[in-house]
Amino acid sequence: MKQYQYNDIDTLQEIVSEEFGEWSQELEITQGMIDQFAELTGDDYWLHTDPDRCKGQSPFGCTIAHGFLTLVLLPKLTVAQTHEVVGFNNMLNYGSNKLRFTGTVMVNNKIHARSRVKEVIQTPKGQTIVTMEQHVNVVGQDRPAVIYELMFMYM
Repeated sequence: MKQYQYNDIDTLQEIVSEEFGEWSQELEITQGMIDQFAELTGDDYWLHTDPDRCKGQSPFGCTIAHGFLTLVLLPKLTVAQTHEVVGFNNMLNYGSNKLRFTGTVMVNNKIHARSRVKEVIQTPKGQTIVTMEQHVNVVGQDRPAVIYELMFMYM
């Protein structure tokens, strides 16, 4: 695995790509997962938690996953890294640039994800910020259900 020094901005440009990496393993979204998320967050809207009502009243005919449930599952949808950033003391989740829920994930759908490094910049204080674009798709669908840009800061 190729290693990159966190503060070598010019060399880190090698990991920036227009192309997405490989797909992750697949993960099935179950009603149990949806119900647990609803319990944890207090978001128990019937479209997520009432399968019987959804059969007759939902345009999908079944319950759907919360958008944020799909987002928080991203750590389970990782693939083996092709590179490693080294030499830093701390790495922090710096935030998000973009988050869009662009599709529906229905109960029992399988999802998978892929990502790419979109940008690497250096701040005036010498920290390195890496922006990673991630797409979560329902398996078999071309359009992502979630588009997310995650930012990491190395220092």
